[in-house]
Order: sequence, then structure tokens, then C-alpha cells
Amino acid sequence: MSPRLHLSTMRPRDPEEPGRSATPLELFFDLVFVVAVATAAVELHHALTEDHIADGVLSYAMVFFAIWWAWMNFTWFATSFGTDDWLYRVLTFIQMAGVLVVAAGVDAAFADRDFALVVVGYVIMRFAMVAQWLRASRGAGEQRRTTQVYAGGIAVVQVLWILALFLPDGTATLVGFAILVAAELAVPVIAESRGNTFWHPHHITERYGLFTLILLGESLLASSNAIIEALHEDEELAPLLSIAVLAFIATAALFWIYFWPPHHRAIGTMGQSFRYGYVHYFVFAAAGAFSAGIEVEIDVITHHSELSETQAAFTVAVPVSIFILGMWWIAIRANADRVVNTVVPVGAALVLLDPLLPVPVTLTTVILVIIVVVLVVRPPVEQASAQLPEQK
Repeated sequence: MSPRLHLSTMRPRDPEEPGRSATPLELFFDLVFVVAVATAAVELHHALTEDHIADGVLSYAMVFFAIWWAWMNFTWFATSFGTDDWLYRVLTFIQMAGVLVVAAGVDAAFADRDFALVVVGYVIMRFAMVAQWLRASRGAGEQRRTTQVYAGGIAVVQVLWILALFLPDGTATLVGFAILVAAELAVPVIAESRGNTFWHPHHITERYGLFTLILLGESLLASSNAIIEALHEDEELAPLLSIAVLAFIATAALFWIYFWPPHHRAIGTMGQSFRYGYVHYFVFAAAGAFSAGIEVEIDVITHHSELSETQAAFTVAVPVSIFILGMWWIAIRANADRVVNTVVPVGAALVLLDPLLPVPVTLTTVILVIIVVVLVVRPPVEQASAQLPEQK
């Protein structure tokens, strides 16, 4: 500890620490992501309903990467080195400010493919993360080299993000984005090869669960919006109320599916932790897109969309299918028997047939309910205690 500055020595946290749970600071940190996720979902909704499907999905995928990657990096750092002194809080607040800048730039990213403000906010978040890693390196002991590689790797990639702003619009921008995403994803892989950081399985999976709740909350908002629209649309009252009820049931089912498996078992080894963390991009993005799809369905019912009923149905079915498959792959599969491991992926595929029915979201909801019923009667299989994070 530094007495003069009232700072704690940032040392690796104990992966077996009893009672470890999300802190008030982490919960506060998540609040700004509510803003960013909501903004991205709203812009995706507008792009889809205006029949700008390819551009909308691409912009959403790019913006959501900035949101997800910044959140995930802070979360894994906090589980390894989190403390609660004033400097740690200030650096966390700087990252939160960066998230708000990203949210402010989402509109331009969708409307004009102008990602300048998104990149600025992202770089603010990431350089604050560099400072966290450099500070951690002072008390990291055997993990000192790992923390230094994290800091150096993140810093280099941020410089490249800034330089990428000067690339000409079009293909060059997309290629540059793909390369830099690959570089960002490679930094943890390279750093952890120098010596593994510790993580607390229950803490880290709780954090993922809390972020999932934020995303599913957007879907509940969409269900509420359908009811609000119904109060003003006497002619379309029945279809709107139907969408509201079905969207609520579907959201509850997604909640059930996500929290069915014991997530802490899914990150027992370093390889499992990378799979769990990286595949969650698709799970999270799909959850956010699901809420946008519900809003698109409302627009179609009220005749405010350029999409056909079939196209609109896919804006719900595709995200739901991706969400289910992602969860099955990273957490359900290893904890389920043969019946569950058949029903879940088959159900994810059958959801894509929803556009064939005249009543939107009906087949999707029915299949989700069936999956939940199967999960209720076939609980997770018993396994030996999950391995603790590898320690060197």
C-alpha cells in the first residue's frame, strides 16, 4: 500500500476466495452499457425496418464489438486484480465515460458509416485499461510479464485504431476493422501464454449473467412498447397484444435457457475460458438484436415498416437461434444428457421456420417453451467439481 496516496497494492485475487460476487462499482459500471446497448439496438431496429438489412447488421456487429470487448476486458481484469481504492475507481469511471462517447457515436456509425466517435470512445476505454494493467504489473509477482504484455499489446492496437480512422471509406475500412479485431482478440491469447492470470469462476460467470440480464431487459422493453402501441391502435389491438405476450414469454424462456447450466463449470481451463468469453459475443449480440426484432414486428403490424411479414419474422428468429446455439455450445452441451443435447440444437434450427406461420413469433415461442420444459425435467448432469483456473 502507498500510505501517502492511499493506494492499495494491486495483487492477483484468490480464485478460491469465498463469497466473491459483483461489487457496487461493477454494477455501476454496467449501467453505462445499458445506454450503449439500448442505443445500438434502437439503431439496428431503424435500419432493419427501413430495409437496410445488410448495412444495419454490419454496423451493429461493428458497434457491438466495441461495447462487448470493452466490457469483457474490464470484467476479466476485475476478477483477477480488482481492488476498490480511489485510483481504481477513477480509471473505471474513465472507461465508463468512454462507453458514453461510443453510445453518442452510434447514430453516425449507422447513418453514415462514420465510426470516428465510436473509435474515440473505444480508445478512451482501452487506454484506461492500459493504465490498469500497468498498475497491476507492479504487484503481480509471477504474472508481471503477463500484465506487461497486456498493457503493451492493448496500447499498440489502440494506436492502430487511431490510424485506421484515416483509411478511405469502403472495403479498406472493413478490412482494417477485421484485422484490428483479430489483433484485439489475439492480445489475451498472447499475454496468457506468458503465464496465466487467475480468475474466480463464480464471480466471472455472475458478471456475464448480469450483462445478459441487461440485454434481455431490452426485450422486455420491446414487449412493453407493443402494449403501448396497442393502446393507440384499436384496429391492430389483437396482433400487438399477441406480440407483447409472445415476446415476454420468449424472453423469459431465453432467461431460463441461459441460467439453466452451471456456468462456472464452463471455464475450468484456459481454453474453456477463451471459448466462453469469445462465443459470448454472439450470445450477447443476439440478445440485443432480439429486442430490435420485436420492435420491427411492431412496425410491420402498425404498417410503419418497409419489410414484409416474412422478412420481419426472420429479424426475431435468427437472433433467437444464434442465442440458443451459442449457449448450447459454451455451457449447456457439457452439462446435459443426450435428450437435452438433441432438443436444444434441433430447437434452434426449427426456430428458423417461424416465418412460415402467419402469426409472428408464435413458433419461436412454442419451441422455446418446449426447450424449457425439457430442461426442467432433465436437470444438468452431475459432474466432478470444475477445475480451478490454472496456476503457475
